[in-house]
Amino acid sequence: MTDFTFTCTDVRADPYAAGPTLVFRLRITASEDIRVHALALRCQIRIEPARRGYGTQEALGLTDLFGERSRWGSTLQPVQFAQVPVMVPAFTGAIETEVVVPCTYDLEIAATRYLNALTEGEVPLLMLFSGTAFTGSGGFHVQPVPWDLEAPFRLPVAVWKEMVDQHFPGCGWIRLPRATMDALLAYRSRHALPSWEATARALLDTAGTTAPRPTDRVPADAVPAGIAERTAP
Repeated sequence: MTDFTFTCTDVRADPYAAGPTLVFRLRITASEDIRVHALALRCQIRIEPARRGYGTQEALGLTDLFGERSRWGSTLQPVQFAQVPVMVPAFTGAIETEVVVPCTYDLEIAATRYLNALTEGEVPLLMLFSGTAFTGSGGFHVQPVPWDLEAPFRLPVAVWKEMVDQHFPGCGWIRLPRATMDALLAYRSRHALPSWEATARALLDTAGTTAPRPTDRVPADAVPAGIAERTAP
């Protein structure tokens, strides 16, 4: 039975991906320099929020996820971040490979809301592995990759923000039901508003809430099929 160890050594934002994507650098070591023909892995990544501290502003941003800080002893539970397949080519002894993780900036997702609330520091992650290993010299031995293999890693908040800014500079996403989107479109047309940002500001003004105006303006007028709305924060 071949023993494996997994170590995450680095992470970067992929500037050339079609959507927000993180690329983790993973080092895999096989015991006794056994020949590994291939690894078919499943990698589950979890956020472990209890493994870091939070400033006052961050705590306010996390209230909808975990409640008031006084309750965090019981509510600060792991949050699912991603689950991706990883195919590892043949190696002997050790290999470094990449784990490509597509991300979302949909604030309906708990992991995104958590990351969006952070201002600095690192995100404590735990990468859990399972799957199938094909090993052996002069033939194939098929063995499961134990489900309890894992690799902790601390994702810099700055890398997450860099990734988001590559695709949504100065913007956020709001996902709306089609009926609500149609009503907003009718409101925009009725009031001859030039953009979705102007529409949102008009509604905020009507409600007596003044939104801060961004210093760097970005186009915010592309709304795919009435499903999502991109607005300046």
